[in-house]
Amino acid sequence: MPVYNERATLRRAVERVLAVEFPLPCELMLVDDGSTDGCLETVKDFVEAGDVRIVEQPHNEGKGAALRRGIAEAGGDLMTVLDADLEYDPEDFLPMLDAVLIEDARVVYGKRSFGGHAAYSFWYVLGNKFLAFWASFLYDAWLSDIETCLKIAPTELWREMSLESSGFGIEAEVTGKFLRRGERIFEVPITYRARGREEGKKLQWTDGVAALWILLRIRLFGS
Repeated sequence: MPVYNERATLRRAVERVLAVEFPLPCELMLVDDGSTDGCLETVKDFVEAGDVRIVEQPHNEGKGAALRRGIAEAGGDLMTVLDADLEYDPEDFLPMLDAVLIEDARVVYGKRSFGGHAAYSFWYVLGNKFLAFWASFLYDAWLSDIETCLKIAPTELWREMSLESSGFGIEAEVTGKFLRRGERIFEVPITYRARGREEGKKLQWTDGVAALWILLRIRLFGS
């Protein structure tokens, strides 16, 4: 779980994860990306109880940097990501894990459906759909949602991707690299509630433009 100044939501996000009855033993690791709001204090008791492990970045480097640190530090056979902003429901990991454990999928994405209660804005949804179409076109696949936070894959596969992005471009980079090496992405419907800018949403339209270039670059040059 990458964390940056999420004091208002972090504890609830952790509680929701710990309340899920996973079919496998799990470790919840928080990667704090240089937070300055004292958000880690809100989960101190979970850390002391051994329910949560914390890894701290010395200063803020971006979501991608936090994920790369998490990938390097993660244990276990499977790895996934959950943001601390309460936009996603960790219960949705259960049908995604079924795809791995029962249907032998290697890479599973949680596919969001953007209803009126789930859409940050018209342009936000349109941008997400266009990115999915762009990735599908470039890599001869058919995907509905590549910017979803919920992605499950073998831990070693995450490491083999040799990810480089430090910002939100990490989502496009990992998808491009999965697809370029021939991985088939299994999509499972999930619930989603987008928060607004006033609630702390950090994505900008420039992140979408960067994602388009990242997908094209990886398709053409491999990195």
